[in-house]
Amino acid sequence: MQFSVVLVALFTSATMAAPTTETETSVYIPCSGLYSSVQCCATSVLDLADLTCRPPPKVPTSAANFGKICADIGQRARCCVLPT
Repeated sequence: MQFSVVLVALFTSATMAAPTTETETSVYIPCSGLYSSVQCCATSVLDLADLTCRPPPKVPTSAANFGKICADIGQRARCCVLPT
């Protein structure tokens, strides 16, 4: 009787200690909600209006990547209400 209890406890602890191999891949969404238009802009007026904006030439994969993509073309990464 004690042997079966020990055996069950051993298998239970082994299964609980086993690492899971789930890998979760998520898609980076740079802008959401009202400010859903992804833009690279050259000029900002009081952070209310952005001028000379255009969509980034590549799809950003992270916030740092979004900033770098826009910086490479001399602009700043922005999330806008309306696309230009």
